[in-house]
Amino acid sequence: MNTIRSGDSDVSESARHIARSADATERSADQTTTLAADRTLLAAERTYAAWVRTGLAALVSGVGAKALLNDVMAGWVVSLTGSLLIVFSGLCFIAAVWRGLHQATPACAPRIMPMPPLLLLGISAILIVIDVAALVGIWMDRG
Repeated sequence: MNTIRSGDSDVSESARHIARSADATERSADQTTTLAADRTLLAAERTYAAWVRTGLAALVSGVGAKALLNDVMAGWVVSLTGSLLIVFSGLCFIAAVWRGLHQATPACAPRIMPMPPLLLLGISAILIVIDVAALVGIWMDRG
């Protein structure tokens, strides 16, 4: 009879160990899923930043082309080149908002707060207004 009780004790201890292990595995899986959601959100924000960075580089290139090439090439070629770069810049800002608003939905709620959509729209709207001003400035400049 004593050996049976010892066996019962081993079985119950083994069952408790399995239950603790299952709980730890479930917590680990939940944490992994939450971290994956955080990474997905941060990747979407990095993508937004990359589009904005590319748009700003194109904007600066368009204005710089007008400033540096004005005396080297025909005025209409310089204005057209600068305009194309600035239009590309505006398209980058639009793509940034598009990607920012249509990002992948994580499997669970991330722990970090996403950027508010109105902030994304506001930033890109301001940058597009700057684009339009630069475009007008390129074509109105007589130099």
